[in-house]
Amino acid sequence: MNARYQRRKLPARYAAVLSPLVLSLLMTFIVSLISTLKSLGFHPELPSIWLTAWGLSWLVAFPTLLLVLPIVRRIVGALCEPASR
Repeated sequence: MNARYQRRKLPARYAAVLSPLVLSLLMTFIVSLISTLKSLGFHPELPSIWLTAWGLSWLVAFPTLLLVLPIVRRIVGALCEPASR
């Protein structure tokens, strides 16, 4: 790809917020669709109801991930050997 058209990247310091952001968006997208389909089936209002459920679940999931991810990293670090270099 031509250097003129390369996309700029965010600085590494944003990874601690960007990772839970992307994870929470994708996870709540899929889980809210499955739970909405399970409770309503294929309903004419499914897209509207699902997107409302997705938005609400994301509003809870993102701050939750920001709070618990450091704890999860410590637990995983206690359970796993460090990566070899």
